[in-house]
Amino acid sequence: MKEEVKLMKGNEALAHAAIRYGCDGYFGYPITPQSEVLETLMEEMPWETTGMVVLQAESEVAAINMVYGGAACGKTVFTSSSSPGVSLMQEGVSYIAASELPVLLINVMRGGPGLGTIHPSQADYFQATKGGGHGDYHLITLAPSTVQEMCDFVGLGWDLAFKYRTPAIILADGIVGQMMEKVILPPQRPRRTDEEIKKLCPWAITGKTSDRKKNIVTSLELDTAIMEDNNERFQRTYRKIEKAEKRYEAIGTDNCDFLIVAFGSMARICQKSIELAAKAGVKIGLIRPITLWPFPSEAVAEAAKNCKGVLVVELNAGQMIEDVRLAINDSNMPIEHYGRLGGIVPNPDEVFEALNNQLINK
Repeated sequence: MKEEVKLMKGNEALAHAAIRYGCDGYFGYPITPQSEVLETLMEEMPWETTGMVVLQAESEVAAINMVYGGAACGKTVFTSSSSPGVSLMQEGVSYIAASELPVLLINVMRGGPGLGTIHPSQADYFQATKGGGHGDYHLITLAPSTVQEMCDFVGLGWDLAFKYRTPAIILADGIVGQMMEKVILPPQRPRRTDEEIKKLCPWAITGKTSDRKKNIVTSLELDTAIMEDNNERFQRTYRKIEKAEKRYEAIGTDNCDFLIVAFGSMARICQKSIELAAKAGVKIGLIRPITLWPFPSEAVAEAAKNCKGVLVVELNAGQMIEDVRLAINDSNMPIEHYGRLGGIVPNPDEVFEALNNQLINK
């Protein structure tokens, strides 16, 4: 079959990928810079071609609870929002995690705190990777840096969510959501039949998401012993994910003098900074975490082993740097941070200057 190549925004590619995955339903609410997800779905009208439901909810709180209900029925459902909207969803996300249901969440990040700005940011790293709601839970967190990955991570996110029966989130920044690139769209796959749902999603038939006796999908358990058993089961699932699903990209990490760790759009900018450093005779390596949770700790530690220092580059005040420091676990290794706030995006020269000031010439 001939590849279908189109020029589109990251948000648009994500919406097309959801339709082609065989998604059953989208429930969301418009907010900059991710509104094109809902707009594209409405333009494509998949309810006429695949039977997919597309509904603009009255709020983000309503949207996440509609997703909760859809997943409880064994359906392939998702929602999308941007930073303050995702904050409103956090209670529902923790319910979904505790109910062991597979859903896909999209956060195209903007600056904060609060309503902040409509400009890009990466300041929701903690919210996604540390479990933004209450309780001990994790979200499988995928960080795209290209429009193609915005497309590809839709299928990957759902596959992982169904494999481990846990929510997955695509954590993109506003740059990746809004920029336009060529993208190869996947072929259309059919939505799951009722028989396939019965086999893949037994909770949709029995109402049970675990071995609990109650024949109902719920996150509530008043028996403390059972609640502890539930939480221990969640943790066993997370350990499996940590062992099997770490993803990253390594560029020039063999025999590098210094290491940059960056994700999303910042990783793209840092690649140009590495070229500038090479012209100055300095070898810089790059680790781009693709899964922010589980974080590729071993890869970061291995790449930094023979380096003179590490620079963590983020569009925030310093969040991923905590995981980088834990991964390297060496008090003698200089680990510095460079970030811009408020929606200001650094250029490659600024990152190279930070490398010079904080590590190379220090």
